[in-house]
Amino acid sequence: MRIGILTGGGDVPGLNPCIKAVVNRVAHEGHEVIGFRRGWGGLLNTNLDDPETLTEYTMSLDPANVRTVDRTGGTFLHTSRTNPGRVKPADVPDFLADQAVGDGPFDFTAHSLEVLEALGVDVLIPIGGDDTLSYGLRMHQEGVRVVAIPKTMDNDVHGTDYCIGFSTAVTRGVEFIHNLRTSTGSHERIAVIELFGRYSGETSLITAYLAGVDRAVISEIPFNVERLADMLLRDKKTNSSHYAMMTISEGAQLEEGEMVLSGEADAYGHRKLGGIGAVTGSMLTELTGESIIYQQVGYLMRSGRPDSLDLMVATNYANMAADLALEGSSGRMVALRGGTYTNVPITVTSEGVKRVDVDELYDVDQYRPKIRHVMGKPMFLY
Repeated sequence: MRIGILTGGGDVPGLNPCIKAVVNRVAHEGHEVIGFRRGWGGLLNTNLDDPETLTEYTMSLDPANVRTVDRTGGTFLHTSRTNPGRVKPADVPDFLADQAVGDGPFDFTAHSLEVLEALGVDVLIPIGGDDTLSYGLRMHQEGVRVVAIPKTMDNDVHGTDYCIGFSTAVTRGVEFIHNLRTSTGSHERIAVIELFGRYSGETSLITAYLAGVDRAVISEIPFNVERLADMLLRDKKTNSSHYAMMTISEGAQLEEGEMVLSGEADAYGHRKLGGIGAVTGSMLTELTGESIIYQQVGYLMRSGRPDSLDLMVATNYANMAADLALEGSSGRMVALRGGTYTNVPITVTSEGVKRVDVDELYDVDQYRPKIRHVMGKPMFLY
């Protein structure tokens, strides 16, 4: 049997250990693994008539060449936000240009299927978030055997309590916030820390909860900056060290405002996020007269090696996915539910959205975490 594996979307700590564990498990059972470089772009850009593209976009994986990959973060297979089912005219490979009729976007799923068939891929294991796995679902619907692994530091893939990358992102966020207290306190300022999180504010919420910041603005609830300014002034006044700190999700919105977006939409319809913290900081300065420290943590949250929890989950997800693939399962996604490792239909990823349970976990009036009931909640609250 030949197993294909790829990583798509944003990188997170834990991807390399996950790939390594899949390879070792599959090789131990006497089968092969082929890695596709740059996510779904590996399928799109492989020209079966050009051996050079095979070298550039695919690689044979075995225990020897993945032996040390788990010692670093990111993904050595590289990644992209490519969607072969929705390719912009500028991204169409030259060898497929004659099939790009019209204004686009273009659907090259048929080409992706040809590549998988020509390379003898029996089962495909995509590792990714909602976007990457949405095309994994498309592959499943086209008849490809697919076993998916959820990863995203936002922890918002529907159907699982946990995604690879979330624990490390929160760990990094808490660490950076505590480190930033020294400068914020020394200069008696208000710190605005912007964290990743497009539609789900779980990263901001849980990081704020564990780091003990004064206020946390999340993606789910538009905020009133005047009210926030009054709260932060009060927080600073009542703090014996004369400073205040808040977190804010990159997808947060002002009341009657919109997300801060830049650039063109990617292949999944998303534009680049970032900057709401700077906008909020400027408004807070104007409203309060206070000096603001604005820190966009951003990519630092997804950099470096995984923490022990992400390492454990990545390894266990990999072993489960490999076993499912080898036993003939298809259309499944490995998952953690109720504290137990399991697997669910990959179709569950399209059946809903996973967001912060505001009624249970957030104080809308005070812009801060408020965990009303811990009993019965998953380990990572949501």
